[in-house]
Amino acid sequence: MKNELRAGVGRAAAVVIVCICLYPGFGARAQSQAPASGDAPKGKVITMQAKGTFDVKLVPQEDKSADPTLGRMSIDKQFHGDLEGTSKGQMLSAGTEVKGSAGYVAIERVTGTLAGRSGSFTLQHSGTMDRGAPQLTITVVPDSGTGQLTGITGRLMIKITEGKHFYEFEYTLPAA
Repeated sequence: MKNELRAGVGRAAAVVIVCICLYPGFGARAQSQAPASGDAPKGKVITMQAKGTFDVKLVPQEDKSADPTLGRMSIDKQFHGDLEGTSKGQMLSAGTEVKGSAGYVAIERVTGTLAGRSGSFTLQHSGTMDRGAPQLTITVVPDSGTGQLTGITGRLMIKITEGKHFYEFEYTLPAA
């Protein structure tokens, strides 16, 4: 039973990794819109864009679920470019019997320097593949910013080109 579970977690993890890594358009269709002005912290707010690359390590974790289509992985990222930092997080995934269909949710805590301002914030992921058609939304969790990143809002897009991961991050911060 334990070997079946481990194999099932591996299959679910593989489905998500395939969705993220092998479908270059998976993150490209993420919605990118600035937060509504009424959602921003009071005072002057600046909207900015950050770009760069990141390295990601996904490690399957033991899942006590009896369902082999479900998986759980740890996330470990290194960001380079306009955002210099690291993140740690958790991902839950679900595979299906239909080729090209899967889903995942994830939470990751990012710590680093963004446009010269240091602190941390949390990103929330929601991704699906519907028979090969990708949809991905990655959003800053409201009020998760700390340090000089307090008040940050925004959306992050992932692009994968020739196996290399790129990010585009549209965000707002209160003026310093």
